[in-house]
Amino acid sequence: MSGVKSGRTGTVVLSGMEFHGRHGVFDEEAVFGARFVVDVEMHFDFTDLRDDIDATVNYAAVYDTVRDEATNRRYKLIEVLAERLAARLLSEQTRLDELTVRVHKPHAPLSGVFRDVYAEVTRRRTEQ
Repeated sequence: MSGVKSGRTGTVVLSGMEFHGRHGVFDEEAVFGARFVVDVEMHFDFTDLRDDIDATVNYAAVYDTVRDEATNRRYKLIEVLAERLAARLLSEQTRLDELTVRVHKPHAPLSGVFRDVYAEVTRRRTEQ
């Protein structure tokens, strides 16, 4: 059954990962930076999963990837950051079937009162 998905899926979520990043279109955002919050919702098959870290998605590695993209790179758009994270995580975490990445920018430079701004992207692994 190579290449055929069982249709069974489990979900693991890393929620509320906070980083100081320098993303944004304005020069001041590159200089001062701001708080960014990232959520990663990961879907993969838990069926017959061995009780072993090597048999699952490595959450520490996921966190490190998110931290690297959020703190060591600069994007003007949080949409692009979300897309880069999704592509990189799918590439690095081969057990993932699907994931959703949300990049929140709660202190976006907008005139007006709002709680949060976020970009969300969902990507599925393509069948080979």
